[in-house]
Amino acid sequence: MPDGDREDFAFEGIGTHWQVSTPRLLDPVLRARILAVVERFDADWSRFREDSRVTAMAKEPGRYEFPAEAGPLGLVYRTLYQLTGGAMTPLIGTSLERLGYDAGYSLQPSGSPLPAPVWDEVLDWAGTTLTTKAPAVLDIGAAGKGLLVDLLAAELEAGGVTAFIIDASGDLLVRGPDPVPVALEHPYNAAQAIGVVQLSGRALCASAANRRAWGDGLHHVLDGRTGRPVRTAVATWALAETTMLADALATALFFLPGDELQRSFDFSWLTVFSDGSAAHSQGFEGTLFS
Repeated sequence: MPDGDREDFAFEGIGTHWQVSTPRLLDPVLRARILAVVERFDADWSRFREDSRVTAMAKEPGRYEFPAEAGPLGLVYRTLYQLTGGAMTPLIGTSLERLGYDAGYSLQPSGSPLPAPVWDEVLDWAGTTLTTKAPAVLDIGAAGKGLLVDLLAAELEAGGVTAFIIDASGDLLVRGPDPVPVALEHPYNAAQAIGVVQLSGRALCASAANRRAWGDGLHHVLDGRTGRPVRTAVATWALAETTMLADALATALFFLPGDELQRSFDFSWLTVFSDGSAAHSQGFEGTLFS
């Protein structure tokens, strides 16, 4: 699917820009179905919407039923929570709000960094049923965008579309016979690249401390044990079979070395550290520039 042979469907969703590229223009019915999936997902999982299920959880403890995607999402989060000793957690919402990344995007800290609640003290996540023992601000941002990419891919495939590129502002999924070159953005200069990946049949997700950054060195990747931004890594990339997994692992690379994560997950990775050094998996598909 060379560039000139693509038809693009662009839209805004869950606070970011999306582009779905296909060999032929998507019909209006399929476009409407895609937008409906995005709206439903946002209404379930967004902590920025007053009418969302997640916002209801933040106000009142109890038993909440979520759609089918909650099952695999919970398993990935639980595994990474355990592997990182609680550093990566879906209960990071209150910590983000404390530092100003709140529903009103105040970007003004309201106090000292606040550690996330201990999972087993406030949350029971059993498949699609989430039961809270106290009000809890869920934030699935570390894997949610990738999860939505996978849901849209399933919608496209159900509509008979087998070749496509979904670009969720840097979280990418490519399906089809032709590899797509993807530049790896320099963490300190968005106009430069540190390498390139030929992406085909897999997902590529990135996470960087310079995205969603504000104030005096604050950014969105927080350590759940302290509520403070992570300082060691500055940018990560993960390639996996699903975009949800690639998205989650790109965040997990801020807390654990990639080779440790590979003991539990099948993926390839690249991490750039704050001292300018880099590490990557033996099977990393990209070419790094010298």
